[in-house]
Amino acid sequence: MTLFDDGFSGSRSNAPLAVRMRPRTLDDVVGQDAALAAGSPLRTLLTAAADAPVVSVILWGPPGTGKTTLASLLSAGSGRSFVELSAVTAGVKDVRAVIERARGSLGMHGRGTVLFIDEVHRFSKSQQDALLPAVENGWVTLIAATTENPSFSVIAPLMSRSVMVRLSPLTEAHIDELLRRAVEDPRGLGGLVVVDDDALAHLVRTANGDARRALTGLDAATASATPGADGRTVVTLADAEMAVQQAAIIYDKDGDQHYDVISAFIKSIRGSDPDAALHYLARMLEAGEDPRFVARRLMILASEDIGMAEPSVLQTTVAAAQATAMIGMPEAAIILAHATIHAALAPKSNAVVVGLGEAVADVRSGGIGRVPPHLRDGHYPGAGALGHGAGYLYPHDLPGGIAAQQYLPDELIDRVYYRPSRHGAEAAWGDIAARLSELRHGDDR
Repeated sequence: MTLFDDGFSGSRSNAPLAVRMRPRTLDDVVGQDAALAAGSPLRTLLTAAADAPVVSVILWGPPGTGKTTLASLLSAGSGRSFVELSAVTAGVKDVRAVIERARGSLGMHGRGTVLFIDEVHRFSKSQQDALLPAVENGWVTLIAATTENPSFSVIAPLMSRSVMVRLSPLTEAHIDELLRRAVEDPRGLGGLVVVDDDALAHLVRTANGDARRALTGLDAATASATPGADGRTVVTLADAEMAVQQAAIIYDKDGDQHYDVISAFIKSIRGSDPDAALHYLARMLEAGEDPRFVARRLMILASEDIGMAEPSVLQTTVAAAQATAMIGMPEAAIILAHATIHAALAPKSNAVVVGLGEAVADVRSGGIGRVPPHLRDGHYPGAGALGHGAGYLYPHDLPGGIAAQQYLPDELIDRVYYRPSRHGAEAAWGDIAARLSELRHGDDR
């Protein structure tokens, strides 16, 4: 448990760079324009008068986006004491002890307490239940931080008593700004350190949007760097590589390399080469590519290049994308490798893409046609007189659950869009091709 009054007592000169550079005002906060917009709940709370009631807040966002900083600013701005608990190490006993001290301080001195709980999603239901009386009675102002969707990880009574604020992921431009600020700011490196451009770019890429990770990397790189002739320390790419313990890979996320590598990744999976696919996956992740970008491309590939030949691959890639968003790097790399191997080894088919493309082409060229009368809605007033719905065969009333009747418009009666391949489930799952032939030609009635 950490207890301090102003939220900034860790800004001593020998503190880690990430602590020294923690914003002291709202103007110092980077990348949260939406959350701190004029009139937003968080802006209102942070600018409230010292004696104004302050509601509890749940901050939801990726690591290193400023959750602890915002909690500290709220505490400092309101004149309240600041107490920090980690959900990883604190138990119900710790929670109750903090609440009792906060209740006593409020009763004896009239001074409120901001209780900041990091990773609140790790608290059990009983631990979260222990917070309810204190929040409900105003004994503490709770600020809970989580990297997971609080709708699933925070109990409903606590959610209903708090304002949920979603923090945006930091972009590379934001991380670059923070690192440059740390180099020049007297609280940081005070202009006594020169960081080569390629070293700075490497620290930005490997931070993965985490400001704390970026500043920690710069701190470590500075410690191992060599002083230059003018007395200023020069941080090189080699220093940055050593600091983050990974090699810098030639990979321009805004240039040809970005598109070349992701293209090679997709084509290796499409070509059923798991080794090459893993190589390009590792190359992207080690270079600092956003794992969520990789996850999105895997989901697209699952439908474009595999489709009905192995439908479970789409389920795998969707689960991988969700897990990647919840867990983050470095563990997300394992999850993405899982999905990559599944996709690479799966049978391939683009029949879904081809079928949809041909249907869309017909629609765009005017080949729409009128909906057959028996398929039209027959429930609205006057529909029966128009013959809408008349003669419709209800499949569940028929043997085999199949109703052989016209479904396509007259103008498209002979169109065939979906032509299954002879690969994987499209061939093995009850032999989709044979099944379709029966259905289309009315042989299974």
